[in-house]
Amino acid sequence: MRTCGLCGISTSDLGASLKRRNLDSSFYYGSQRHKFITAFASPPSKSSSLSIQCAVRFRPCIDIHKGKVKQIVGSTLGDSKEDGLILVTNFESDRSAAEFANLYKEDGLTGGHVIMLGADPLSRCAAIEALHAYPGGLQVGGGINSENSLSYINEGASHVIVTSYVFNNGQMDIERLKDIMRVVGKRRLVLDLSCRKKEGKYAIVTDRWQKFSDEYLDGKLLDFLATYADEFLVHGVDVEGKKLGIDEELVALLGRHSPIPVTYAGGVTVMGDLERIKVAGMGHVDATVGSALDIFGGNLAYKDVIKWHAQHVA
Repeated sequence: MRTCGLCGISTSDLGASLKRRNLDSSFYYGSQRHKFITAFASPPSKSSSLSIQCAVRFRPCIDIHKGKVKQIVGSTLGDSKEDGLILVTNFESDRSAAEFANLYKEDGLTGGHVIMLGADPLSRCAAIEALHAYPGGLQVGGGINSENSLSYINEGASHVIVTSYVFNNGQMDIERLKDIMRVVGKRRLVLDLSCRKKEGKYAIVTDRWQKFSDEYLDGKLLDFLATYADEFLVHGVDVEGKKLGIDEELVALLGRHSPIPVTYAGGVTVMGDLERIKVAGMGHVDATVGSALDIFGGNLAYKDVIKWHAQHVA
């Protein structure tokens, strides 16, 4: 059995993945010197193109709560004391969001996400400072809507990330989705499809991951939403922030069905988890790491993750 020289995935499995996306596998195997292959399939819209990557990238993160860089178990983050939730904070940094942005810039990391875990002015200010420190290198999310989205692009965000605005009151609001795409454009829009298991399926959750929507993550939904977005960001909420290991079933679903770049977050604890994402996602799913990193108080060395990243994108 042959394997892809870039990611070690068997060519039979990768060929099956390409076939699902109506791509010519011989074109891919003949171009292994390129890390990213763009080919045109039969996508839902005439203008969309398909990017297949035979390597996973590390996507850095900066989570901001009340102006401070923190690592929080996201499922414990509520809107008020009446939610009955006890906030679990894994780490709070003395370094500013801008300092982390500069770190990622120095290490040549792109496509990281800045998430405002609240709509307070301090968090917004910290997020904007991070965008100014690394213009074009970071995405931003948290309270994004069609009215404020363009302001973040103007402040230096490469993309804006939205969830609750589009999945409104538990249902997908197509008009809102179209509105924000018209404002920032498809190439600057990331849809956060973070999900939790419900009755054996992955239901998209909104409002700080507290509310289940009526939408379930599957190939049909991913194909449809890919006509509006440039990327997906998916947190495995059941394992996020708990350092319990990744949700391999969810990663495999994304690897099989996402027709555009997708980043998985949740549960990475050791270097082996990054390799599991690579294999389960068939080399098509990027990874982010939060609480486990030593820069966020964990035991996983940031420098080791950077070295792993460099080996996959060099």
